[in-house]
Order: sequence, then structure tokens, then C-alpha cells
Amino acid sequence: MNICVFLSAAELDERYTRPAREFAELLGKGGHTLVWGGSDVGLMKVVADGVQEAGGRLVGVSVEFLSAKARPGADEMIVARDLAERKALLLENADAVVIMVGGTGTLDEATEILELKKHGHTDKPVVLLNTAGFYDGLKEQFLRMEAEGFLPVPLTDLVFFAEEAVGALAYLEESGGTR
Repeated sequence: MNICVFLSAAELDERYTRPAREFAELLGKGGHTLVWGGSDVGLMKVVADGVQEAGGRLVGVSVEFLSAKARPGADEMIVARDLAERKALLLENADAVVIMVGGTGTLDEATEILELKKHGHTDKPVVLLNTAGFYDGLKEQFLRMEAEGFLPVPLTDLVFFAEEAVGALAYLEESGGTR
């Protein structure tokens, strides 16, 4: 399965890097391909290293203004013109999506895939990996949106919340992923 991972390129501490590496190793050992932002820095590097060392493939989608940070040695590296094209290419090359810890870029990517699912433009499984409770507030906000009628479909049809890497990957493998 080609699994797109939205995540930060920031240098982060062990409470985020350890679970990210665990997920990456499970992904690689499972014979899956990582589709990610292509950067060879921070958490993106941690995940790419873990997947590659565990035998998985790497498909990066960088963007022109970040291409100097692109990972050498990826199995495939695509360079998009801008962030909008990058998001489209990431999703086009993926069977499923995992949202890991990140900043505004990650949040932008996450809300786009959820919006596409909400409107029936994709049926790719989406997992939000809530490492160290990072997304507790966002989960609470989504539940409020659902309770107050802002979501025309059940939240569980849009995203699966996983607290640990093994649960995230198990959900994706059971869902089968689609392009």
C-alpha cells in the first residue's frame, strides 16, 4: 500500500520521534511505500529513515522552494511547483493517509483530505495518529463540529483516531486503501 504521511519537518524531541520511528518501521516491515513531503530533515527524516531501513520504499513529493532539503536516495522524488500541486500529488500517489504531529502545513493537508472525504471526492482511509495527545484539542473540536451539525457525515466516516502506531497501521491494512 502507498501510505501518505503528513507530518512536520521540525526537529522534535523523543516523545514525538520515537513513536514516529516505530510507525515507520512497521510501515517498512509491512512492505508498504511511504509517500511524504520528501524532506530529509527533522521528523520527515526520522520517518523516511525508519521506512527505508525496514525495507520499505520512499516516494517523496517536494516543492521547488524546498528542493534543497529533498532526500537523496529516495526511490522516487517528484518536485511540485507549489504547495497546492504538492498536496494534489501526495494524495494522487497514495492509497491511504496518516496525519502525524505537525504545524500549520500539516493541518492544512489534514483538513484538505477530510474535506475531500466529506464531499465524496475520495474514499481513502485517513488516520490521525494522536501521539502524546498532540491532537486532543483538534479531536474535541471535530466532535463539537459533528455534535452541532457542521459535518454532513459521521466523523468516524472521515477519520480514525489512533493513539499508537500499531493501531494506525492495523486500521489502514484492514481498510485496504484505495487510489
